[in-house]
Amino acid sequence: MEANESRGMPAIESMPEHSPSWTDGQRLFLLYYTGTLMDLVVLNLFAEYWSSKVFVSSFTVSLAAALVLQLLLKGTIAVEHKIAHYWKSRGPGGWNTFMRYFCAWLVLFGSKFVILEAIAQIFGKQVHFGGMLHGVVTLIVVVVVMLVAEEVVVRVFRRIT
Repeated sequence: MEANESRGMPAIESMPEHSPSWTDGQRLFLLYYTGTLMDLVVLNLFAEYWSSKVFVSSFTVSLAAALVLQLLLKGTIAVEHKIAHYWKSRGPGGWNTFMRYFCAWLVLFGSKFVILEAIAQIFGKQVHFGGMLHGVVTLIVVVVVMLVAEEVVVRVFRRIT
């Protein structure tokens, strides 16, 4: 009997009993893989249940769009962190604190326009976000749900021990 079976868990033959230490590359792969799958699920759920605002022509297109969204969102967060670090490194003070938060907001909000245009340029009419401000509000809703879903999965993963 496998060790897991003795604890009431089915054995998973393809997985080792104890995972070895993961490399940074493996962690990065898992981060993007999980994020892309979460974005794919969220995007398709919005396309199915909020079809008046979110249109995706096919599953294959939604997979490509999820990958593009994942890369653009991670890039946006990286830029926001660099700018926040810059203002934080300048020391304490009201102006630096204000600029840190203002620049973070500017990057996070402004990036949605860039993301929307990138999606339009890459996918044309195959992916479309409609509604207020030419779909920016809809995209913001979808992105916020994507980020919340990713965070929920990360928290569940960390609690499993």
